[in-house]
Amino acid sequence: MSSIDRKLFDELREIVGDGGIVSRSTELKVYECDGWTVEKSVPDILLLPRTTAQLSAVLTALHRRGIAFVPRGAGTGLSGGCLPLNAPAMICTSKMNRIVEIDFDNRRVVAESGVVNLHVTNAVKSKGYFYAPDPSSQVACTIGGNIAENSGGPHTLKYGVTTNHVLGLELVLPDGEVVELGGSTEERCGYDLVGAVVGAEGTTGIVTRATLKLMREPENHRTLLATFADADTATRAVSMIIASGTVPAALEMMDQLIIQAVEEAFHVGLPLDAGAVLIIELEGLEAGLTTYADEVMKTVNAAGATSVRLARDEAERALLWKARKRAFGAVGRLAPNYATQDGVVPRTCLPRILLVIADVSRRYDLRIGNVFHAGDGNLHPIVLYDEREPDQVRRAIDAGREILKACIEMGGSLTGEHGIGVEKIGEMSLMFSPDDLRVMTELRHVFDPLERSNPGKVIPQPGACVEVAAPRRQVPI
Repeated sequence: MSSIDRKLFDELREIVGDGGIVSRSTELKVYECDGWTVEKSVPDILLLPRTTAQLSAVLTALHRRGIAFVPRGAGTGLSGGCLPLNAPAMICTSKMNRIVEIDFDNRRVVAESGVVNLHVTNAVKSKGYFYAPDPSSQVACTIGGNIAENSGGPHTLKYGVTTNHVLGLELVLPDGEVVELGGSTEERCGYDLVGAVVGAEGTTGIVTRATLKLMREPENHRTLLATFADADTATRAVSMIIASGTVPAALEMMDQLIIQAVEEAFHVGLPLDAGAVLIIELEGLEAGLTTYADEVMKTVNAAGATSVRLARDEAERALLWKARKRAFGAVGRLAPNYATQDGVVPRTCLPRILLVIADVSRRYDLRIGNVFHAGDGNLHPIVLYDEREPDQVRRAIDAGREILKACIEMGGSLTGEHGIGVEKIGEMSLMFSPDDLRVMTELRHVFDPLERSNPGKVIPQPGACVEVAAPRRQVPI
């Protein structure tokens, strides 16, 4: 078991119990990657603590031996964030899955890190509340993983990403110390240490529970499906909608390639001859909502929509969102493998970046589908390839890197919600100077001086040469 000798193994088993430790190679293989299957690595041991006390004791034991570890949630990440690089121990928080407290009066909920995202909303919806961050994987992804990656989702346009909804954290530092950051109030004095942990991808320690904000359910919705002859016209319509003074709750785009895959999989009535569609969701008080929707319909028609239809009822609305949120799974019908990117550009640059993506697709001779959060410029180009063809593998990797570089050149970002992980670590220098990266490293060392928590992630080592291995099969997520 490598650096996990028999004495340490027995100590860890004593802490978490027989059901909380996995060491057989056949069982560990399940944990060799997340949704980014380009690279794979199997930990020497997997630990599944059930309480903060157990997790603290585990990290204390590992600290005494100087052993690095990698946190893991549900494994739905898309950047290799939970890949065990030089980290023999993997610590999965999936058994820490209790909703500890619900405070409707103050619109707060305290949840352990292994609670599934959607379960938070399910626990409070009978009282008319919901938890806003809604990644496409929300039926499986967990609060701890959402915090690590600062996850978003379709409704990010109105509500923001995870960091906008986390008030306080219980964090176990790499040496086993348990600390409380933030609290139950909106604003606190001093440095925003909660903000430093959210999105740090597990490099500051392991979050065990979080105090989250609840939102009041809107009185009603209007969900529109706008059809366009091409993606360029659709993305220009996005800017026109926002410029008109309207900020929808969600504004999503799918291009023709994705439309065809989704329609074949789910038969939701998407127009197969459309170049692109926009799903536009408006919400708020019932009074005036129809007028609000009519104004948006006028705007998209003026922008060049070939048709606009309003979801007739909640069932049709749910069907449209099913199509959007399961689009990634439907892509498996298009190619044996795919790699999903996560770049961001200013909203007005969407037409330009789609031209770049189309050009990359032609030059690399690879199909690339687009499904993304158009309202906030968060792209998810999906590069299709066949891992049985080594040249296709290399072209897929290079194509993705070229798209990310173009995002940066347009004033955008390497990631909107998937994180850096190992996937984009080689591109960090495109966005940050050596001094920027040094400051990030110094901040990390405040929490983890020896870089034992999720080593090899987010911040590239000076002089390191990052090379991505051959991609493997991409699983539906």
